Order: sequence, then C-alpha cells, then structure tokens
Amino acid sequence: MAEAPREAWITGIGIVSCLGEGLDAHWQGFAESKRVIDAETFAPFIVHPLAPVDFDKQIPKRGDQRQMEPWQRIGTYAAGLALDSAGAKGNAALLGHMDMIVAAGGGERDEAVDSAILSQLPKAAKPDQFLNDRLMSDLRPTLFLAQLSNLLAGNISIVHGVTGSSRTFMGEELASIDALQIALARIAAGQSDITLVGGSYNAERSDVVMLYSFGGYCLDGEFRPVWEREPKGGFALGSLGAFIVVESRAHAQARGVKPIARLSAATSGYSNRQNPHAIENELERLWTRIAPALAPEGGAIISGASGAAPATAAERQFLLSHPERPVRATATLIGHGIEPQMVMNVALAAMAVSRGKLFPPCAGASFEQPMEQALRQVVVTGVGHWRGEGLALVEAVD
Repeated sequence: MAEAPREAWITGIGIVSCLGEGLDAHWQGFAESKRVIDAETFAPFIVHPLAPVDFDKQIPKRGDQRQMEPWQRIGTYAAGLALDSAGAKGNAALLGHMDMIVAAGGGERDEAVDSAILSQLPKAAKPDQFLNDRLMSDLRPTLFLAQLSNLLAGNISIVHGVTGSSRTFMGEELASIDALQIALARIAAGQSDITLVGGSYNAERSDVVMLYSFGGYCLDGEFRPVWEREPKGGFALGSLGAFIVVESRAHAQARGVKPIARLSAATSGYSNRQNPHAIENELERLWTRIAPALAPEGGAIISGASGAAPATAAERQFLLSHPERPVRATATLIGHGIEPQMVMNVALAAMAVSRGKLFPPCAGASFEQPMEQALRQVVVTGVGHWRGEGLALVEAVD
C-alpha cells in the first residue's frame, strides 16, 4: 500500500516589496491600503519601487553584492529573511540538505551599451561588423554570467549555504506556479524534507518597461486598482522578492519549529487562449482539483490578477462564480512582479491565515468585499498576463 502524502508546512517567509520587508510591514501596508508608486521615472508608465533595503543585513560581503544585479540582490536578501524566519540561518547541517527551487527571468541589460549601439548603428558603414565589434568589446564578460537565470540560486547557495538540490524555472508567471507545485509534490512524495522556494524581480528598469509597453501591457496615466483598469487594462510592474520555506510536518516537528500555515495544494495549467472562455474554463478545471479540500466557510481568495487585458477580465468572470469567498488582488498595492508573483501571494495568504483575518479591500476596490469572519483558508490564483494559469491552497494549522 502506498504511503499517504506528507503534510507540507510553510515554516519561513521572506518578502520585500514597495511596502517594506517582512510580514509585519506588509500586514500594516495592506491594512492601510498603502499606495507606493512611481509615476515619474518611467512616465507615462507606473511602477511600484522597492522600499529602502539594507542589503548588508543579509549579504554581508560587499564583493558578493557587487557581482549581483539588483534582481539577484533582492532575491538573495528575501531568501535570507525566509531562512531567518524558519530558524535555519547558519545551521550548516540543515542547509546542507535543504533543496531550492527558484523562479527567475533573464538578467538585466547594460543600458548604456545598448543605447550607444542603437544610436550609432544607423551611421555605421558596415552595420553587421560594427554590431559584432561593439558587442565583443563593450560588454563586460561578467555581464554574460549575470544574465544566467540560475545565478540567483547560485548566489543564494554561496551567501546562505543552501547546498541541497537546486532547480530554476523560467516562464514568467508560470515559473513560480510550477516551482510551488514541484516543491509540494516532492515533499508529499517523500523526495524532500525541506525546500526553499521563491524568486525576485526588479521592475525599475527602462528596458523591461519598454518591452512590456510594446506589447500594450503596462499601465499608463492615472493609477487605478487592478479591477478598474478595463477596457484597456495594464499592469504596474513591482520590484519584489519572495521566498518561503516549505517543510514536511514531521521534519519541522523534529526540529521544534512551529508552522506559519499549511500549503495544501498547488496546481498549474496552460490553456489555449485562442479559444473562447479558455481562462475561465481552465481555472474551473483546476478548482475541481482542490474543491474536496475546501471548507464551506472561513475561506477567501488572494488573486494574482495583474490588471492586463483580457486575462484580468476573464479571471474576474471566473471569480464571480465563487461569490462566497471574498477576493483581494494584491497587485493593486505591490504591483506585478512577473516570475515570483505566485510565491509572494502564497506568502501573503500564509500571513493572513496565521492571523486569522483577511486584510481590507485593496485601495477600496469595489469588486472586493469586506470579510468579518475568521479566516481559515485562502485559495491563491495565478493567471499569467498572456499565458499560464494556476491555483494554490493555503490553510491555517491548528
């Protein structure tokens, strides 16, 4: 007879965003619907800048910091916060068998080099040769290393000593959805006892704002809550880092650690969005997977809706079919962080169920209703701005 799946606890959380760092800062920020935006630097587009962070606290060697790009510093810092929260920081024996799953994008561009090449390329007598020569001579060799998506995992290993197995997933929002799914599946199957999972994003980059604006995805002009950006839609990119420690119940109890919450389910999908109602149908299919574990009362939904059209409108239609669960779209206050967004929202869900209370509607969004009863369960949604869907279930632990 096969063994029953092992229960997975969230025993550590490390988060940083425009609202600050740690659970208390985020709880206060959401309780106050605190709005932190930058509408000037990348005007007419809006971003949520990272709150001031003293990276020395988690990355003490300046040499380590210098060879990291900002997104890597953000992620390495958040990972350190999660390890501290889980009581794992500095425990070589524990870190030696801790697994790691990272959701990451590509590295950051050297904007000065890009600008110089683009301005001079039209004037070059031999454009192809000019481009090749400039790329060979102007780009730092270390820049190529810094573009590696799995370098975030490498930096976490170097700085914090996490030396178990390591996996890095790419694929925008789907990256952290899949990271959570694999982390939970490995713990449930007994293939892992403890896993650090998460990612990071630096939104304060003119190159990514430019690229997403070309696709028509960026919010421009006046700031509005996620649900009130139709018909054009648009997301406000957010700088953030989010890591959680997911651990088997037996392993956590053996080392005397109390859980923050339980990660009970994580499931992903990939609908063909050329078909009508593809997102709604896929989310409903995923919902049926977690439905047996859902309680009739004490539940809410933390949505990863970005504001992008038409994905956000489609998710809203799906959520209307589950009116018994109040909704919160966190991107209204922290922005959309692409790869780590799902892990961030799972962390915020764990924060809420550990306090037994759902925070107020974000920025007074009319679609979001107050919740007075005690909070016991949160379904977390993840809908990619152009592909990928997922759900997770986070529950209170008695």
